[in-house]
Parts: sequence; structure tokens; C-alpha cells
Amino acid sequence: ERNNGHRARHRHRTRRAVERNNGHRARHRDRTHRPVERNNGHRARRRHRTHRPVDRNNGHRACHRAGDDGAAERGGGCIGTGSVRERAQRLTRRVIVTYETRDRVAILTLDRPDARNAVNGEVAAGLEAAIDRLESDDDVWVGILTANTAGQERPVFCAGADLKAIQSGAGSTLGTERGGFAGFVYRERRKPVIVAVDGLATAGGCEIVLAADLVVATDRSAFGLAEAKRNLIAGAGGLFRLPRAIGQAAAMEAILTGEPIPAQRAYDLGLVSRLVGPGEALQEALRLATQITECAPMAVWESRAVVRAAASENDETLKRMTDDAMRRVMRSEDLQEGLAAFVEKRKPAWKGR
Repeated sequence: ERNNGHRARHRHRTRRAVERNNGHRARHRDRTHRPVERNNGHRARRRHRTHRPVDRNNGHRACHRAGDDGAAERGGGCIGTGSVRERAQRLTRRVIVTYETRDRVAILTLDRPDARNAVNGEVAAGLEAAIDRLESDDDVWVGILTANTAGQERPVFCAGADLKAIQSGAGSTLGTERGGFAGFVYRERRKPVIVAVDGLATAGGCEIVLAADLVVATDRSAFGLAEAKRNLIAGAGGLFRLPRAIGQAAAMEAILTGEPIPAQRAYDLGLVSRLVGPGEALQEALRLATQITECAPMAVWESRAVVRAAASENDETLKRMTDDAMRRVMRSEDLQEGLAAFVEKRKPAWKGR
């Protein structure tokens, strides 16, 4: 009995020890789990923190991608979601005045057919920028100005000023300091610009035509200064350029009645240089431009300046301008090239200097 009791007490003590050991192990497991959980939580927080800079960097990259042009203007930097959206819209906005080159000729296109190519602030700024590009490009000698009339039931080269822009108080943006209306009508230029018209050129659109050097038009085109019908004045050169182009009588009638001049009559009166069928104005303008580029560019540019001045300067001034132009041309490299090409019976390779 004593032995049995001793064994019972021994088994009881053993069970306690086992329970204590099990409890110790359970506590140990619990303790070992806690650091794991803490570490996992720590790792989660670290992951969260490391994600934030990535998000910030991604946001900065998105801002940078959306605002390359705006950042260049304002010195860069990400300045908020609204600014990113605005700059992205600017990047996706359709170009209003397009520019392309073909050999020695640049083609400038008014591309606002849904608004009849009316002049707003974007058109004025875009056309001035296109003329800047034409003038600064040594490889381009002649420009052509045309308009996109796709989708128009009755083609309109340009309807003049955007009256909605004027009504909204944005009238001052329709011109530029150097170019005047549309960034073009008073712009000082060296290189000739041919305007290719296929449709109606009215009001400011007609004044753009009058500011060009040569006019190619289709027989469905028309030219008019309709401002008097809206209690406005043709304020971009039309009142004095149209009489010079077609004579005072015809110009006075067109201005006072506001009625357009049909293309055939404009051709007969001398406003239009070449008259072609519908849809052929640009191709004919390219043929004309190619003929011009076959001549020495310096001689073309100097001659153009004197012809333009003939409408407003006296003979003494024009003689002086002609003599100065002759001296510049005689000192040019292209003079020697022209003489050599004549002697060698080959086409000259003009350099424009």
C-alpha cells in the first residue's frame, strides 16, 4: 500500500511536471508566435511605407509625363491633380494650325473645319508660330497657307473672327503684337506665302488672303468683306488692300454691300493668280511654289520686298530699295553659282546666301 501510494504520488508529481512542461512549452510557443506577429506587422508597416514613396514617385512620373510642355514653361514640378489633368488635356488637344514641309515648301493649314476655320486665340497663336518656323527654316523658301474644309457642306476657307470669342470677351486674343489679326495680316515676312483657297473667304478670312503674296483659288471660292452687315469694320487691312488688289470701284461695292466676289470675277479683277477646279487649289499652289523655288531664293525675297512696297512707297524710296537689293544679290554666293550654271548648261544649286 505504501509502495502503491508512493507510486500514485510519483505519477501525480510526474503529471504535474508534464503539465508544467506543457504549459511552459505552450507559453514558449505563444511567445515565439508574438514576435513573428510583431515582425509580420513590422514588415507590413515597412511594406506600406515603401509603397508610399513608390506611389509618390509614380504620381510624380505621371505628372512629368502629362506636363512636359507645361513643366518647361513653369520650370517643371508636380503641382497637383488638377494641373496634371489640365496639362494632359493640353497634350491631347488637336493642333489648330498644322505645319509640314515638302522639299523647299512649307504647308500651313488652318485646321478648324467644325468652326468654319474661324480665328480664335489658338488660331492666331498657332499661325504666328507657323510663320516663325517658316521664316527661321533655311531649307524652306516658300510657304503655302491653306485650310481644312473636310465635312463642310459649303466649303469655307476662313469665316474671319470667331464671333463667339468676341462675345465672350476674348476678342483681344484674336491678334498678336507682331502679326495683328490671326498673327498674320501685318506680319513682317521675308519669304513669299501663297494662299490656296477652296471655298468662302469672308471678313477676316478675306483679309488673310489679301495679306498673302499670291492667291490660288478654286472656281467655287468667293471673297468678301461682310463686316458692315454686323455693324463692324474690316479692321485688318481689307479697307485699303482690297482697292489696291481689284480697283476702287469694285472694292467699294464689295465693302459697302458686304456681298462676296465670286472667284471668276476675282480672277478677272486680278486678285486671284490661278483659277482651278474644286479640290485642286493646294496641288496648283504646290506647282506654283515649285516654280518659284527653281529661282534663286535671295533674288525672289529681295524682289518681293520691292513689289510689296510699291503699293505704298514713292518712286525715290523704291529706287533706293532696288539699288540696295541689287548690291546684296551681287555680293552673294548664289550669283557665282548662277553664272557658273549658265556657262556649264546645268541647273543651279542655290544655297540662299
